[in-house]
Amino acid sequence: MKEIFKKPYVYWFLGIFIFYLLLNVLISGFYNTIPLIVVYASTVNWFKLGLSLLLTLGIGFFVSANSILIYSKYKERKKCKGEGVSIIGAVGGLIVGVCPLCVTGIFPLVLGFLGVGFSFGVLPFQGLEVQALVLIALIFGFRMLGVK
Repeated sequence: MKEIFKKPYVYWFLGIFIFYLLLNVLISGFYNTIPLIVVYASTVNWFKLGLSLLLTLGIGFFVSANSILIYSKYKERKKCKGEGVSIIGAVGGLIVGVCPLCVTGIFPLVLGFLGVGFSFGVLPFQGLEVQALVLIALIFGFRMLGVK
């Protein structure tokens, strides 16, 4: 963890974190949802929205941290374990989107082009379980990358 917050890497960490979150917001269309949240504030489940946003920030944090660790291990010419899990987690975070219930992610968007209607809202926890699994995969990859 100390490697990530050293001088040259901390800027890359912040850049990757911000880029990932912006990419996630743009792909998922969350910018269209923000005005609707304000208009329909009385009907919004604030707990689920807050939990979804918290999970999204956690996913962004671990995508950035894993990216920096993969780069530093590669630079030191060490064998990396966990880069595959980290990549799956990063892509999984983009698939779910920011708020899996109210916006689209990559997966529902691709299925929509194929004529299949799908939303993470049909899942028991409205897609929060997918975000939690993605976060767990990223934490697992982070732990594998951090092992000396």
